[in-house]
Amino acid sequence: MELLTLDFLGRPLRLEGSMAGWQQLFWDNTLVSQLDANAEHSDPHIHEFELSNGVETINCRLDIVLNWQPFLIEYSVRANEQVIADGSRNEKDIEQQTPSTAPTSERKFSLIGLVSLGMKALKSVKIIKGVLAAASLAAYSWLFSVQFALALVACLIFHEYGHIRAMKYFGMKTKGIYLIPFLGGLALSDEKINTRWQDVVISIMGPLFGLIMSLLCIVAYWITGEMFFAGLAVFNALLNLFNLLPILPLDGGHVLKSISFSMNSKIGIALCALAAVGGVIISYKLGLTLFGFLLVMGNVEILFEWKYRHQSHLLPLNRYGQIVAFVWYLGLVSSLVGIIWYFAGTGDTMLGLPLQVLGS
Repeated sequence: MELLTLDFLGRPLRLEGSMAGWQQLFWDNTLVSQLDANAEHSDPHIHEFELSNGVETINCRLDIVLNWQPFLIEYSVRANEQVIADGSRNEKDIEQQTPSTAPTSERKFSLIGLVSLGMKALKSVKIIKGVLAAASLAAYSWLFSVQFALALVACLIFHEYGHIRAMKYFGMKTKGIYLIPFLGGLALSDEKINTRWQDVVISIMGPLFGLIMSLLCIVAYWITGEMFFAGLAVFNALLNLFNLLPILPLDGGHVLKSISFSMNSKIGIALCALAAVGGVIISYKLGLTLFGFLLVMGNVEILFEWKYRHQSHLLPLNRYGQIVAFVWYLGLVSSLVGIIWYFAGTGDTMLGLPLQVLGS
């Protein structure tokens, strides 16, 4: 991950490192120093390198003291023993940074590249949002009624808006909400996250907004007595509870991944793989073919997490962050289950169906 970027002698100086135990220092995207670092102590790490301006050789040095949990890096950079810059960075600074990207080599023509370019162009066209929304509305109207389909689409948009608000909170540029027939929706951003905490917050804010929508429907039901609002409240609660299953690529899976990989990469791969097995069982028991397709995507994500675990650019959760994320997750799950339980107690057969699904 990128630990530090600053201007040094007219060029960007970038330090990258990992809890796995390495540090690399780049000046103008050229590797100038590399160290094996020990993440267990806070002793100073020294990067020494030489630069030349064509006339003289400049002796350069970067001193850092690095703590991972809680994250804090203190640095001082010198040129010919003169201090050029010094300071410190914490987790908030990592969250707000825009990671530098090294220049990529020119790629030859390929079918995969052409398809990828086409998909990017397709996503950039605003009309596609309307087409997908109309397709989703038609699909849900076919399954249910037009009235319920409209309400369901509103619930999906409100859920995805929770993700969008979290992205904007972290200063990320968003591309909007895309509704996918029979699969729900997607909230897209052009920027990558920098910390596991960002992944937790962005993932969990969708179901949290879903909980708020169910609570609003409950209030409407109490005021009007209309069973439509009761049905929408319990159905929306079930959808968001399903989304909180700790299985990638669902929101709950991202919470599990962030917590477990922050503990240890081996724990992360074990828990995520175990959850994937549970997902296969669920898709088989309930006959969810589309969910099986999502599981394939989730398994690919697990493999990439494992493959690049030593080069991860994400700052892990500290112990406090892991506890907060777990308690937040449990509280949200309990609240949604409570809504389903409440309506099951009314004696209405239709309102009791979600509880029967959970029981199965």
